[in-house]
Amino acid sequence: MATSKKVITRVDWEKKLNDVKVRKEDMNKLVMNFLVTEGYVEAAEKFRLESGTEPDIDLATITDRMAVKKAVQSGNVEDAIEKVNDLNPEILDTNPQLYFHLQQQRLIELIRNGKVEEALEFAQEELAPRGEENQGFLQELERTVALLAFEDVTNCPVGELLDISQRLKTASEVNAAILTSQSHEKDPKLPSLLKMLVWVQNQLDEKAAYPRITDLSTAALEDPAS
Repeated sequence: MATSKKVITRVDWEKKLNDVKVRKEDMNKLVMNFLVTEGYVEAAEKFRLESGTEPDIDLATITDRMAVKKAVQSGNVEDAIEKVNDLNPEILDTNPQLYFHLQQQRLIELIRNGKVEEALEFAQEELAPRGEENQGFLQELERTVALLAFEDVTNCPVGELLDISQRLKTASEVNAAILTSQSHEKDPKLPSLLKMLVWVQNQLDEKAAYPRITDLSTAALEDPAS
């Protein structure tokens, strides 16, 4: 037998929310964490001065990390690898998957620029030996080399490797590795809290009708359906 949901009015709901206390210091730390993790160095510095919230890493390292990310996003993978090694050589030494993906991105850029012979030579000398040691790497290499078999990559089943989204994916992986090497979370905390909010609301929807947030960008409460 179905049970009716408890109905919570806006007045009662807002009263409950007002009873919850969140320290401003904690909110400031969340904001700083987001700015640092996402690489907004100027905003982080300004926020530090205005709020007195100290970041948990040297803000100067953000500039270096963003330079690496920008290099990958621009297709300058060799430059990105050099910058990573300047930051911390152990990042690539201890992360073979990241190094392979950077080298794979170099191969993709060679193919994008029509350097077929150079691409084949690079694949054979730099990536094939790693593929022999790792089946997953070998499959990724085969998918990448398959780009060379198509004159029109728009009809290629692996044509997405040439999309900008592939650069962004590799850049994100490098960014996360650098953050981890600096003992910093690779993902900001704020999105996780928002995901938790959505999950909790979905759970509560099964038991009650209440003013819920449907647009996270405004955080406006919507009255329950009557």
